[in-house]
Amino acid sequence: MLTADDIGGVHVKYLSDCPRQLWLYGRGVRPESRSDRVQLGEAVHDTSYRREHPVDLGAAKLDHFDGQRWVHEVKSSNHPTEADHAQAMHYCYRLRHLGIDVEGAILKYPKIRRTVRISYTEAEGAAAAAMIASALDTLTADTSPPRLRRRDCYGCSYLDYCWTD
Repeated sequence: MLTADDIGGVHVKYLSDCPRQLWLYGRGVRPESRSDRVQLGEAVHDTSYRREHPVDLGAAKLDHFDGQRWVHEVKSSNHPTEADHAQAMHYCYRLRHLGIDVEGAILKYPKIRRTVRISYTEAEGAAAAAMIASALDTLTADTSPPRLRRRDCYGCSYLDYCWTD
């Protein structure tokens, strides 16, 4: 039985991107290993900010937590997304529930040389809790959520799975 503690950053990111993607991921469908975009993201992550150390919270694994109480996440995309924001706030939420004071998150986009700072507020915490509940509902549903419009699936590693007849 899945619980809130089983929901990690990947779950939140996938839910934000596409609930169907989360549902498939929860059932063991993992085409990411064959995705060029995923491999590029891993390469960007491995070669950027090497002095930072990852933090393992079980289901959630964040890139770095600094001495100033900020979560740091390295992203390989060309622009900030809602999914990046939701994932970062999820990490802040998880840390708060462990009794660790958190100021917020810093999202780093080395490809475009941009940094986004997001303060963690009570409203962000409520949104993170709602995302966890929604992720649990999606993962435990008997049927998959509908697929998005095909043009919204550009770059998704699940594209072939969803759109092959």
